[in-house]
Amino acid sequence: MTRWLAIDHGEKRIGIAITDPLKMFVTPYQTIENKSDDSVFEELKRIFASQNVEKIIIGLPLNIEGEDTPKTIEVREFYKKLSEKTDLTLVLWDERYSTCEANEILKNKGKNWKESRNVVDQIAAAVILKSYIEDCKI
Repeated sequence: MTRWLAIDHGEKRIGIAITDPLKMFVTPYQTIENKSDDSVFEELKRIFASQNVEKIIIGLPLNIEGEDTPKTIEVREFYKKLSEKTDLTLVLWDERYSTCEANEILKNKGKNWKESRNVVDQIAAAVILKSYIEDCKI
């Protein structure tokens, strides 16, 4: 059985979240240091294979009006590069407020900013993936 995976792409870190094989539950999975495209793509390829990923949801950071920002253009470029490195299905998904929601989740769990820094990107990816799954069920 296959899984879906979400990516919250950041300048310094990339958050990864993944579904269970039935695509009912989402789990924060890993944070990848964004040091170079080669190292990121190598790690992603390893995750895709080890977790039997069939679909990748990439968070697209639009502004409040739904328009592109410089960060959106960066993510679109990442999407393009990743599409050249994999045959898996890639989906760009509106991620407005996902990091804010992730920070709120961590705050409600009593985590301070230092404790949150290493997992906030994974939680944001989980928020993105949960939103995508919920939309698919409608």
